[in-house]
Amino acid sequence: MNYFAHAYRFLADPYFVAGTATPDWLSVVNRRSRARERLAVRFIDDDDPLVRAVARGIVRHHRDDDWFHRTRAFAELSLEFTLAIRDSLPADDGFRPSFLGHILVELLLDAELIAEHPERLDAYYRVLDALDVDSVSRAVNQMVTEPAGMLPLFIPRFSAERFLYDYADDGKLLFRLNGVMRRVKLSPLPESFRELFPAMRRQVADRKLELLREP
Repeated sequence: MNYFAHAYRFLADPYFVAGTATPDWLSVVNRRSRARERLAVRFIDDDDPLVRAVARGIVRHHRDDDWFHRTRAFAELSLEFTLAIRDSLPADDGFRPSFLGHILVELLLDAELIAEHPERLDAYYRVLDALDVDSVSRAVNQMVTEPAGMLPLFIPRFSAERFLYDYADDGKLLFRLNGVMRRVKLSPLPESFRELFPAMRRQVADRKLELLREP
């Protein structure tokens, strides 16, 4: 799952929302810093309600990812997307097509949910803007493999970027994907790659309920 799918049902609990984003935030801030479920679960009944909420959000992130990635719809769509991407990028038989096949299912599911609940995306960013980021960082650093010192600086920048709005537009989605490609040191995607998106959007829309159905 991506950020919005993880969080859109829990917007009344801001620090739980922060917890659902934390594992993905850390993959950007410090890839050696991991918010493991086994570390976070020790804090789900903490005396501090903020720490408790962050921990429960992290645990929820991992548990939702676990069942989501085991759904038949995710397996089939990610394979179909990988094959379509390989056909589109015939010189690329490495890791990039399977990586893209995986993340495009997640990004396009976010796009579908945002189209269905646009007011919740506005609310999501209001929640992030109101977080006490130093308190979030202190809570997170109790339950990670390595301290993530840049988190208080990163969270406001993440929120200000508002990139989840871009998933609705094929050109902007390609721009965001190429940002991911740079971050993980994979080759950029050509402009023609966006021609795959309309069919992929329809496929995700057709199987949205299956993707969101916990086994």
